[in-house]
This record gives sequence, C-alpha cells and structure tokens, in this order.
Amino acid sequence: MSAATPTPVQPNPLGGESYRLILPNTAAAPRIARDFLTSLLHLSRHPGLVDDARLCVTELVTNAHCHTRTPLIGVHVAVNRKRVTVAVSDDGGPVREAFGMLGTATATAGPEEEHGRGLALVESLALAWGTGSGGERHPGRTVVWFTLGRPEVTA
Repeated sequence: MSAATPTPVQPNPLGGESYRLILPNTAAAPRIARDFLTSLLHLSRHPGLVDDARLCVTELVTNAHCHTRTPLIGVHVAVNRKRVTVAVSDDGGPVREAFGMLGTATATAGPEEEHGRGLALVESLALAWGTGSGGERHPGRTVVWFTLGRPEVTA
C-alpha cells in the first residue's frame, strides 16, 4: 500500500474548468455529490471515469457527513482533457479521527468489519490522493482529494 500524496495536483488544470458545490451536511449529500460529478464528467467527455469517480466522491462525502459536525460540505471539481481532481472539504469536528488515520484506517479493517475500507478503495482507484487543511485562512478545515484519469507517460 502506498502513502497518500502530500499535496494535490494543480487545482485548476491548464485549459481545464473548475466547479464548486456546497452541500448541507445531510444524509442526501453523498447522492447529490455523485449526481453533480456524474453530470460534469459526461459533459466534459470523461464517461470512462464516472464509475470510479462516483465511488470515490461517495466515500469522501459520506466520511465528512458521518464523522464531522460541519454544517456544510464542499465539493470542488477541476477537469481537463486528461484528468479530474475532486476535493471534499469540511469545516471541522472530529474528522481527524476518520481522515487522520489514513495510513492505518485502511490496514486495520478485518473481514467481518463493516467500516474502514473506503480510503483503501479511493487509494486503489485514484492516480493520486491525499489530505490537507485550510491553513491559516481556514483553521479547522479538512480537505481530502483524489485525481482520476490517464497516468503520465514518462519517456
């Protein structure tokens, strides 16, 4: 298992477009985020990324909903011809317990456990993924992101 990448790829790729969705922290948030991302990927001609993107965004928005007290969940999507990067943010609460164990949460889920596999799923599907914070401007904010698309070809 590889470690999470420490910083996200360029949030608004050259020649790409950027979209934002702010959701109330309700049980409907994962479905709304899925539908939003599905529409964007079809419009941007990335239908081959839809299934993986839906799984990953559902996991991250569900974690924010279940493990924080944040009133709003942000979904930021940056799309270009080759890739899509999705970042899910919250404004605090005990999210550190859910996302703070990135290296161990995925490794500790036993065969009978119902939870603890979501971040391993994101890791297995994404080209890159990681976490960040809101920094000085937004203390307490947590951001978890992933990138899907074609891998870079190195010569």
